[in-house]
Amino acid sequence: MAERRPSLMEPRIETLMSKVDSKFTLVTLAAMRAREINDYYNQLGEGLGRIVPPQVTSVSRKPLSIALEEISANKIVYERVEEPEEGAEEGAPVEIVDSPPDASA
Repeated sequence: MAERRPSLMEPRIETLMSKVDSKFTLVTLAAMRAREINDYYNQLGEGLGRIVPPQVTSVSRKPLSIALEEISANKIVYERVEEPEEGAEEGAPVEIVDSPPDASA
């Protein structure tokens, strides 16, 4: 009987899928975080410091691999935002939170 070859994918997809509700969420979450990690490495020399650095120690230099490792380690989580039902908010007052200063003053 042949031995099963170890997977090249680490962390395993089963581990990652237990952290999210669907494969589409996993792909979106990992892609968004990988872009942030890439932006972080690109702005390192500029000293801006606006982007959160990688949250795990990784042997990989690829932003997507680092993002998947962060998801596996529960360093990156998501929150599902429910869309309001159509028509439910019709007629509701609109609140302006931050209005620009009046130019005539």
